[in-house]
Amino acid sequence: MNRIQMLPLILTSVVLSCNSPKMKVDQIVTNAIIYTVNDSFAIAESFAVNKGKFVAVGTNDEIAAKYASDQTINAEGKVIYPGFIDAHCHFYGYGMNLMQYADLAGTINQEVIFKKLQEHHSMVGGHWLLGRGWDQNLWPEKEFPDNQRLNELFPDVPVYLVRVDGHAAWCNAKALELAGITANTQIDGGEVLLKNGQPTGVLIDNAKELVFKHIPAPSGELKTKALLAAQSNCFAVGLTSVTDCGLPKETILLMDTLQKQEKLRMRINAMMDPSEENFDYFLKTEPYITDYLQVNTIKLYADGALGSRGAYLLGDYSDDPGNQGLLMNESTYFEAICRKAYDAGFQVATHCIGDGANRFILNIYGQFLKGKNDRRWRIEHAQVVHPDDFALFGEFAVVPSVQATHATSDMFWADERLGVERIKMAYAYQQMLAQNGWLPNGTDFPIENINPMLTFFASVARKNTEGLPSDGFQMENALTHEQALRSITIWAAKAGFEELKKGSIEPGKMADYVLMETDLLNSCPEEILRAKVLKTVSGGVEVYVDNNPAE
Repeated sequence: MNRIQMLPLILTSVVLSCNSPKMKVDQIVTNAIIYTVNDSFAIAESFAVNKGKFVAVGTNDEIAAKYASDQTINAEGKVIYPGFIDAHCHFYGYGMNLMQYADLAGTINQEVIFKKLQEHHSMVGGHWLLGRGWDQNLWPEKEFPDNQRLNELFPDVPVYLVRVDGHAAWCNAKALELAGITANTQIDGGEVLLKNGQPTGVLIDNAKELVFKHIPAPSGELKTKALLAAQSNCFAVGLTSVTDCGLPKETILLMDTLQKQEKLRMRINAMMDPSEENFDYFLKTEPYITDYLQVNTIKLYADGALGSRGAYLLGDYSDDPGNQGLLMNESTYFEAICRKAYDAGFQVATHCIGDGANRFILNIYGQFLKGKNDRRWRIEHAQVVHPDDFALFGEFAVVPSVQATHATSDMFWADERLGVERIKMAYAYQQMLAQNGWLPNGTDFPIENINPMLTFFASVARKNTEGLPSDGFQMENALTHEQALRSITIWAAKAGFEELKKGSIEPGKMADYVLMETDLLNSCPEEILRAKVLKTVSGGVEVYVDNNPAE
């Protein structure tokens, strides 16, 4: 039925007599607290690794009796987890941000942004000035900006500044001029904001693409640097796998090339953009799968973001009467792509924030899935769901792919957008979990921080990094510590049909693991927030070692 390829689970059984020699393996780790995250959530002490895979897991005595290695590592009681997996992020985009974009995240007013932009432009130069991360909800006025000051500071250089959620852009007059945007410009699934009858420079959802397409494409060399920089930072926080949501063919093939050259060791589930180029290349064959790359999913966008009021709601925004947000395309568009994916045996993963978007896509999925199945079509974010629609996730076996740090980033203003009743149905992870019994978790970085410990912390504590609110946000939907760990390991792997080759420490699976001091299953939230990765291993190879573990 399902054409998604999965690595078979290989159970290694070595039968030895008392006099038999021990099996020689590449690596043995002993004296550890090992959270295997297998079906029974067993805790082990030792494991053996050979040719990049776990071959046995057990007690110190069990492994020592059967295996020998020239590389035996004494973990000295430290804790080991499966390599962490980000179930939804923008890995390539994050790397490109590191290369090209001024970092505007967390800026508390517009003056700070203008200063950062001037500093960035003086250092980087170039024909465009790019930035990302601004959020008007952090400013005193909490209103969208206009481009008057941008025009004064940068009259001759086009400026394109992406909002923190990626669903709005703030541009100067030069950028609007290049794109031919005027007060009369209209585009389906997008909006050009006006003030006194003239464009403010703020473009919502599809409207921002009118400017973005004029930004010169980066060179292959810059793309490579971006991917390797992103990998380095991800390894440092324990990520060994990521799902990169929405990529063109050229970038996917570059990833494959770098992985085959053993420069890029990050395992990547690459969701493709819904372009004809991608369809012509990837959908005509079986899903493309190697040990490091998987291409079996089409990424779609149903609506925008809550922060920019582009999320599509069933009713008006509580703080903007008459506005229900935006659907990015007509139903026929989504139906046609779902048909292509269904016939080719590929996944569909659709960005849905508002309750209107979630209902809209769940009903379209239902036309194809028609009940329980193992297609694992995904709803990305699933932030606001009408009470009547939770059951559709279970009825059609649709996977809600969530990001716990979105809840703690949005919680201080989301109720203003949604009102007191709808907010109760937002970021409802336990209600989601109840539908299918599992729930993948990610960050959506660079929208949020790349660190999976912040995901774990937000999942169990439902607080921000300042410890607010003191009693947690809608704690009835907090995850347990075990659920949180499963959500960033085995459940994240399962969301991409990869649970038989990674996501837990079991014989036959990739030897991806993380060494830490902190026992996440038995630590208070504050300890989780301070947790530090000491070592990250991918396929039995050290890819990150903390050289200052005491700091």
